[in-house]
Amino acid sequence: MMPSEPEEDYIPWIQQYCELFGHDYFVQVSQDFIEDDFNLTGLSQQVPYYREALYTILDYQVETAEDHNNDPTNEPRGGSSSNSKRNPAELPNKALLAHSAELLYGLIHARYIVSKQGLTAMASKFERNDFGSCPRYFCDGMHLIPVGSTDVPGQETVRLFCPCCNDIYIPSSSRYLNIDGAFFGTTFPGLLVKMFPEIENQCRIRINKFSQNDFGLKLFGFKINELSATGPRMKWLRMHPKTEEEKQEYNSCEYNVPVSYLEDDDDMDEEDDDEEELDEEDDDDKTMASE
Repeated sequence: MMPSEPEEDYIPWIQQYCELFGHDYFVQVSQDFIEDDFNLTGLSQQVPYYREALYTILDYQVETAEDHNNDPTNEPRGGSSSNSKRNPAELPNKALLAHSAELLYGLIHARYIVSKQGLTAMASKFERNDFGSCPRYFCDGMHLIPVGSTDVPGQETVRLFCPCCNDIYIPSSSRYLNIDGAFFGTTFPGLLVKMFPEIENQCRIRINKFSQNDFGLKLFGFKINELSATGPRMKWLRMHPKTEEEKQEYNSCEYNVPVSYLEDDDDMDEEDDDEEELDEEDDDDKTMASE
């Protein structure tokens, strides 16, 4: 007997999707996570043809409108048999099904990466610097973390968060500009930093490593004045509180307006009121002829 030919290797849908060009930020969601209905709560209302898209992700055979039209054995409608096939108008075409499957997987991915298993997988990619490094000098090549500005799909593309300078950047390569930011969500970066304290330690080392006076724009050896139009006017963005007084001031100003600023505003308002009263008195002396 001739040995049977080896069957052609089949690549699962999830693996194919994660290996596509520009999908380097994604991790492969485990099938057990997807098959748990609790993890998919509410997604059926956000994804068209939800059931067909879910079957596509899980590598089940799904009938499309093209398959129905190309099947010569289709019987005419009107029969009351329970085995009769679905109405072709209720079936998605292949392009719509592919879009729904990608949308559903992206929303599942956003939920998966905030789980323990997903955080571990993303932490490995973070450690390998798969997401790129921060371009700022004082961050010293700190690894970036993908983030979305909103959890609603279709609003904005993915961004990159630096845990050292706490700033957000657009990916440098155009291959990532088609990835929806909702596929990573707003919760993932903060949860990753809290889950792995080593990241905060790396940031702390970088903050204490450099002095703010070690680097700056110079002309013929002289530093440019901060008040100059070309000076480092945004230097405060890279400053971190070090003393206890600076930390207290930062905590009081993080979410509230400083009290001193409010007092200055009250003084300014009183001065404005006085000026308005003087203007009204002057207006009383005026006549139509003077205008």
